[in-house]
Amino acid sequence: MLEVLLCSLLTILPDYLYRRYAQGKRLGREITLFSVWFELRWGIITCLMLTVSLITLIFYFHPSTTTATLFYRTVPIIPEATGRVSEVHVDFSAPVKKGDVIFKLDSTKQEAALETARRKIAEVDAALVAAQADVVKADGQIQEAKSAYQQATDDLDVKRELQKRNPGIVPQRDIEKLEVLATGRQGAVNAATAAKQSAVARVTSLLPAEKASAEAALAQAQVELDKTYVRAGVDGRVEQFSLRPGDIVSPIMRPAGILIPEGAGQRVLSAGFGQIEAQVMKVGMIAEATCISKPWTIIPMVVVSVQNYIAAGQFRGGEQLVEAQQVLRPGSILVLLEPLYKGGLQGVTPGSSCVVNAYTSNHDLIESKDTGAFKRFALHAVDAVGLVHAMLLRIQALVLPVKTLVMSGH
Repeated sequence: MLEVLLCSLLTILPDYLYRRYAQGKRLGREITLFSVWFELRWGIITCLMLTVSLITLIFYFHPSTTTATLFYRTVPIIPEATGRVSEVHVDFSAPVKKGDVIFKLDSTKQEAALETARRKIAEVDAALVAAQADVVKADGQIQEAKSAYQQATDDLDVKRELQKRNPGIVPQRDIEKLEVLATGRQGAVNAATAAKQSAVARVTSLLPAEKASAEAALAQAQVELDKTYVRAGVDGRVEQFSLRPGDIVSPIMRPAGILIPEGAGQRVLSAGFGQIEAQVMKVGMIAEATCISKPWTIIPMVVVSVQNYIAAGQFRGGEQLVEAQQVLRPGSILVLLEPLYKGGLQGVTPGSSCVVNAYTSNHDLIESKDTGAFKRFALHAVDAVGLVHAMLLRIQALVLPVKTLVMSGH
């Protein structure tokens, strides 16, 4: 309607003024309800053509969409293992901080495994004390074996010396017995030394390795126990959390609820524009938005991202061929917008639906020396008609609460 009024000022009004003052035709006399089409046909036809051209120009170079939403990401509250809930630490709706316990699973099995790992470490510590005592014992056995060996070798040396000085005084059989005894005592020394090396290896290598394995098992048991405490991964708020003790939760089939991160849906506005506007939408374009949850407010925005792919055209490889007729509705171009000023989306409820206008700016082309006069005029006209779209957005913001509350029957 606004476009028609503006175009009528340039077409129908001059036609009427010509008829009135040049031809002397007056309203209610020569120009009546039945003759107005014939009398003002040039102005009316020109007005319709100009209106269609103006609307096309406005909506192409200054695109608008009503499918804009403050999408926000939710984090599922899922345990790492299936279990039965034993404790719930948050209400149906409550704020949480990162690391806060949301609920706890039954941990009887994990606590038993943790206690077993602790007992294993205590057992290894006791074995280490015993092994250290074995080392001391082996030292004594080595000393004893060396003393016996020394005694045997001394007796053998004495007998040999007597036999050397006075052959036949010592029976050869006694010397052979002493040689066998000395060899046996040497074996006892070697056995005691090997026993000590075994005890030392047990103290320095085997038992420390067993203790490290037991400590690793303890850490693993502690990790498994910690998994029974489901904590918040980020600061946020738990909503519609109806989990109760006794419920079964599973990481695959039965998540416990959702966590909405703090600040979710308060940074980026996602808008879907028509495919015909793909060549117009550019990063850096200035835009304006008005949202249902914050009526009568115009929010300055800026385009920060234009998705180069249309979601409606995606497909997954499978056993069937793609049928183009399955795409019943043409997809839209996803555009991300951020507030031009800090705190611009403050007060807008995440998930709210909004109306967005984007405005084309040809200032750089107009200022360029390579742009001709006619093209500059056309670009000035394109930028100027953006004012009409801005007025339309403000009218929409004005009537949006009335349309929502009165016209929709709510």
